[in-house]
Amino acid sequence: MRIGIGYDVHRLAPGRRLVLGGVEIPSAQGLIGWSDADVLTHAVIDALLGAAAMGDIGSHFPPGDPKYKDISSLVLLKRVRDMLKEKEWQVANIDATIVAEQPKLRDYIDGMRHNLSQTLGIATSLVSIKASTSEQLGFAGREEGMVAWAVAAITKE
Repeated sequence: MRIGIGYDVHRLAPGRRLVLGGVEIPSAQGLIGWSDADVLTHAVIDALLGAAAMGDIGSHFPPGDPKYKDISSLVLLKRVRDMLKEKEWQVANIDATIVAEQPKLRDYIDGMRHNLSQTLGIATSLVSIKASTSEQLGFAGREEGMVAWAVAAITKE
């Protein structure tokens, strides 16, 4: 078994879609990024790549590359799943936390868990997602951006 940790942060801006775990969430602000800026899925991708010692999201899907402009991060996650499979790694579980003041995410977490588990080809029970605030401290607390942390365990098939 191997374990990896992932971290991602994106700025918030008006007029952008807010996508977390492949779920579009109604919000006055969305995340800025080259792809869909799905901070949760990006953290999961980095955790998986880290567990397999395969680099990071930017080395595989560089920002600025036109083929990744506005791409769904679930597409990138599927590619990472396929890369792991080629190396005979299987995802054992995912645990992630999103840090955001607004909007409240509780009603969307089941959809995020479903999307991530389906993309990874694992049971939903193996994907944990939590939402927290930063108690109005720092850039996330000022609603300037969102943060996500993820831990992934992988095992050999």
